[in-house]
Amino acid sequence: MNKRWLIAAAAVVVVGLILFAVVKPTARVAAVVPGVALKVVTGSVTVQAEFAMELKSEISGRIMKSELDMGGKIPAGTVLAQIDPGDLQLTMEQTENDYEAAKKRIAVGSAIKLDLETARESLDNYERLTKTGQYPPAELEKQRRLVKQIEQSLAREEVANKQLLDNYENTIKVQHRQLDKMTITAPFEGIVSAVFARPGDLIGSNSPIATLISTSRTVEAKISQEDFAVIKLGQKATVRFLGRDFETYQAEVVQILPTADPETQRYLVHLDVKCPADVLVPGLTGEVNIIVGERKSQTLIPRRALFGNNVYVVEDGHVRLRKVEPGYVSMNIVEITKGLAPGDLVVVEELDKFRDGDRVRTELVK
Repeated sequence: MNKRWLIAAAAVVVVGLILFAVVKPTARVAAVVPGVALKVVTGSVTVQAEFAMELKSEISGRIMKSELDMGGKIPAGTVLAQIDPGDLQLTMEQTENDYEAAKKRIAVGSAIKLDLETARESLDNYERLTKTGQYPPAELEKQRRLVKQIEQSLAREEVANKQLLDNYENTIKVQHRQLDKMTITAPFEGIVSAVFARPGDLIGSNSPIATLISTSRTVEAKISQEDFAVIKLGQKATVRFLGRDFETYQAEVVQILPTADPETQRYLVHLDVKCPADVLVPGLTGEVNIIVGERKSQTLIPRRALFGNNVYVVEDGHVRLRKVEPGYVSMNIVEITKGLAPGDLVVVEELDKFRDGDRVRTELVK
């Protein structure tokens, strides 16, 4: 019995060795190729709304109606909320009535003006009598002073009347401005990100009603101090966002801010990213590779093939560990300046499964 068991065990081992020798693991490899090597500066990116505004009411009152809905896209000039204008409209009506009454009263004429006409007629008569000696000069001078006093009273009345009408007109303008402020409109095209008041709510002046963020976006990149010096306007870049790891978007450096974040000591760069508008959601993060140099090269490999300064090369069906010297490094491609030749096959996937000297089959990937 023991002899049969030993024979069976030996057979299993032999079969296993044969299978191991025949069925070799598959290494997915890529060929070393010529092309353009890119030198890039990496950084993190964050999508931000270009600006946001907290909408407030300058007038206190009760909200009569509202078109504020979370997430709603609002064109510029859209009426967002209306404060009940009832009390103000009553006050405006009273002011208008008082103004019209004042104008009519002034149009009737002034009693002082009539007194002045009478006084001037008397003065003319006294001057003729004085010339003929029938009226003493002192009394004539007294009559002249009386006419002067009435003229001054008439002038003061005209100034007062003008001031009265001006005050009414100014009050009416102020009331109309207050009425306009009770209608709150969108100052720019945006999206409602928060709502603080609803129809029926009583709000005070300067109370926040909602937050409106612009539909335009800013893609902000943060670059380390040591890399910032080589960043220039117009440089091309590629951006990849979290959640969209398999998609890369072309971009361009459009603004360089000369100050660093005091906490991280990283400099800020703004990018123009060529992608659909719905991709740029405020708060979205990712990474950027800004191209700061390029040159022709004969030895380019996928970046995922490189670990440290080493790669696995497949030669004659065996995996060989080879030390290399990297050159320019971009998001997906690495230039090798020493250690590889065009046409060499490097392992690009599951590198941890292989060891120097392993026998493998190869599967070429693009």
